[in-house]
Amino acid sequence: MRILIIEDEQSIADTLVYALKQEGFSVDHQLLGLLGAEAHKQNPYDLLILDVGLPDLSGFELCKKIRTFSDAPIIFLTARDQEIDRVVGLEIGADDYVTKPFSPRELVARVKVILRRIKPLTATSELFEHLPSQHLIRYSGHRLELTRYEYGLLATLLTRPEQVFSRDQLMQHVWPDNSGSFDRVIDTHIKGLRAKLRKITPERDPIQTHRGLGYSISLGNTDAN
Repeated sequence: MRILIIEDEQSIADTLVYALKQEGFSVDHQLLGLLGAEAHKQNPYDLLILDVGLPDLSGFELCKKIRTFSDAPIIFLTARDQEIDRVVGLEIGADDYVTKPFSPRELVARVKVILRRIKPLTATSELFEHLPSQHLIRYSGHRLELTRYEYGLLATLLTRPEQVFSRDQLMQHVWPDNSGSFDRVIDTHIKGLRAKLRKITPERDPIQTHRGLGYSISLGNTDAN
């Protein structure tokens, strides 16, 4: 697993890099938020640790920027321990919030918990293989050429096979700033996604529509409608 730390205090970054590498992670460090965002965009990481008080832009703004192109887990690292800061951080897309001073061992434990939680994303099934760090999904052995939103929808469905996701839930996962998005946008992208899957396996339709409820994905043998 590859982890990116974006932290302007070198001593803190060095401590984290050492602790994470001791646990077998591949770790990189950037001092500035914009450089970190670009590094993640060019070669995606499995998890990011962001300092809130960066010199070029706040960690909150950086998180919003990253969420426009990536759903990788994010942990905020900050000296600010006000409840409102924690709430804002989580609401804009962070997965956890750690206040300074902190125990490196505790942070490593939090990293492991988050990565275990998303582990189903990397699992290989008979039909799908998802490589989140590469934003790549293969279907029946074929690499899918997906739009950003098609990828987001399929990746979300694959986190919980057979579970029904409402349109609101899908919107929250794929469109974090969902102002201006609505049900038929999701339906349109699902339709396009289904068309790409059926080109590969015309006899099978893994995406199931649950009228009035939403969508789910099946990893078994499901005939096309």
